[in-house]
Order: sequence, then C-alpha cells, then structure tokens
Amino acid sequence: MKYRALLLALTVCWTPAAAQDVPVNSIDLQVARADALKTKGYRRAYTTTFDLSGLPEYRPAPPMKGTIRQWGSNYLADSPLQGYFEAAFRKYHPEVRFKNNLSSTFVAMAGLYTRQADLAPMGRRPTWDELQAYQRTFGTAPVEIVMATGSYDVSGWTYALVPFVHKDNPIARLSIDDLDGIFGAQRDGGWHGNNWDPTAARGADRNIRTWGQLGLTGEWADKPINVHAYNLNFHFPRDFAEKVFKGGYKWNERLKEYSNRVREKGGDFGKLWVAGDQMMDALAGDRYGITYTSMLYRDKPDVKTVPLAKSAEGPYVFPTLESVQDRTYPLSREVYFYTNRPVGGKVDPLIAEYLRFVVSREGQALVMKDGKYLPMTAALAREQLRKLDQIGTATGEPE
Repeated sequence: MKYRALLLALTVCWTPAAAQDVPVNSIDLQVARADALKTKGYRRAYTTTFDLSGLPEYRPAPPMKGTIRQWGSNYLADSPLQGYFEAAFRKYHPEVRFKNNLSSTFVAMAGLYTRQADLAPMGRRPTWDELQAYQRTFGTAPVEIVMATGSYDVSGWTYALVPFVHKDNPIARLSIDDLDGIFGAQRDGGWHGNNWDPTAARGADRNIRTWGQLGLTGEWADKPINVHAYNLNFHFPRDFAEKVFKGGYKWNERLKEYSNRVREKGGDFGKLWVAGDQMMDALAGDRYGITYTSMLYRDKPDVKTVPLAKSAEGPYVFPTLESVQDRTYPLSREVYFYTNRPVGGKVDPLIAEYLRFVVSREGQALVMKDGKYLPMTAALAREQLRKLDQIGTATGEPE
C-alpha cells in the first residue's frame, strides 16, 4: 500500500481531552485514509458545466520531446486527472513522456531541491522549511503557477475554508478582519513565502474574544468566543493564516486543536474520523463556539455558516459551488505547480509548454471533466500565462 500522508506517518495524532485523550497510531490513520481515497478518487463530485470560453486557447509549439519528471500531490494520481492531462498533452507532443512520483505533496519540494523532479504539483503553498531548503540549494525561489482552483467541498481536494457557528448564534455576517480578530492574536508581521513583511503586524487591541465585540447584545454581549480549529501541524491552518492573518502565524491563545483519528468503536470501527467532523460535533454542543472547515461537514443540525466578505465594506458572499469557482468567495483556495528556474536563467521550455497547456481552456476543461478541483477563471489563467511570459523560457526572452 502507498503511504501517502507522510505528516501523519511522522507524528502521533491526538485530539483534546474533550474528545478522547488517547494517543493514536499514525500508521492506523494512514491505512484508514488510503481506504477512503479508493472510493472518492474516481468519483466525479461536480457535473456543473462552467463557461470556459474566456480562458486562453492552447496554441501548441512545434512538437516537443523529452521526459517530464513529477514529484508531488497524490490527488492527481488518485483521480483520473493526471491521466487526462498526459493523454491530451501527448496528442500535441507525442514524443513526451511522464515519470511520476505522485505519492504526496510532502515530497514535492524535496523532488525539486534534490534535482529528482522537474515539476512539483502541490495542493498548498510550500512551508517555510521547504522553501528554505530550496533556496539554500538554488539561491532563488521556485516558480509558482496556479493550476486550478480548489474544490468547493471535496475532502482532500483543497476545499474552500468556511466559518461555522452554532445555529442559535444571532451573528448575521463576518469579514476576514473579524476572523483575524477571532482566530488570531497580536503579531509583529507575516510571511510571504520566505520574506518577512512587518506591514502585516497588528496589535492585541484588535483581538476579538467576546461576541459582544462583534455587535451582539443581550445574553451574548459578554460571552467568550470558544475557538475550535485544526491542529496547527495541519496545512489548513497555514492556508487560513495566509489568507486571514496576512501570513502571520500567531493564534488565539484559547484555541482548541483537533486532529484526525481512527474510530475505536461502533459500526465505523477502524475507519477514519476526520478533524472536520470532530470540530463540528464539538460546535453543535457549544453555543458560543466557532470553527472553520469545509461545507462537506455542514450537515450537522445545530450549526450554520454566514456570508463572508474580504472587508467590512462587503460584498458578503455565501459559500457555493459557483462563488468558490468564480473566486468571489474570500476563502477559495488554489492548487499549484512549482518548477525550477536557475538564477539568471529561464524555465525549461518543455515544462513551460506543459504549464501553458494546463492553464489553457483545454487544460481547464479536463479539470472540469474530473469534477473535483474547479477550473480557473479567465483572469486567473491569464495571470499565470503572463507570469510564464515574464520569466521566459530557454527558447525565448520575456515579453
């Protein structure tokens, strides 16, 4: 069996005492996770046809040859998507071959900085440590190209992050600044890649610790906000912090952390019990609580979400398949490709050609056909093509 979740394999996973204060063997978690992937990887979650007419058409270069070596996200291999990409690309470039180690996002950057891979697909941005290892090896940062928008609500496929509160909570809407105040803490700055940005600083005066600070009155005015969230070793908090804390990483001092577990009793014995389900179970029993996770877990009877805005000025947007795909929902996420470019050099032309195909109308139609990740908007696709043009390739100068 492929062991894909390397982070889980390297740590003992746990949950708060409120759930069950018992250490869990990470290999058991890995087995349960692999079993779950067998059923959902080839299932088409979305059959919606999005209008891709505004995306750039793929204009192939003369037929190319060579091998593209990929290390990275298992979600391309656990679904038909990688096969779709390869077959379609090879119609234009029949002498191109692919050599893949798509076992986990956790091996992606290692493949690049050990020079074993040309391309690293990832369902998240690299960590500080991963980028530092790359930078120490090459003296520069890797090239980042968005290859799709994350899913609306498919577990594992980089789903949109959604705040939830108890159904009794009268709160009507939230902004990104509100989430920063609730989930975050005073900070001196934030990270953009491996660059420290002191302009992301904020003071403790912007902490939000009671519901009254968000305008609630009556019995809610002095009630503390109980924060339930993912274990900070998971990648969800990193993505959340990047979008909400401006790259900061200081969290609410009372945050309760949840990690994946294996069910230890009942008819689901031995099956994966994910942190998202645990957090929503906890929230259903906590009138003054809040969490963030996926719409996948919204089926609890005592929880709800509210519209979210990038700023207090609005607009406030509910999470839907359409608002995540068109990126009007503020906590839509991205899926990436990373590749090498030597200092003063250019991206390998074969890699650049493949990336141009993936972000084109034809490539994004395959994302839609797979039905888990969501196709990019025309604006986001053109932004990726401009980036490729600006950094150039070995066969052409930047425009």
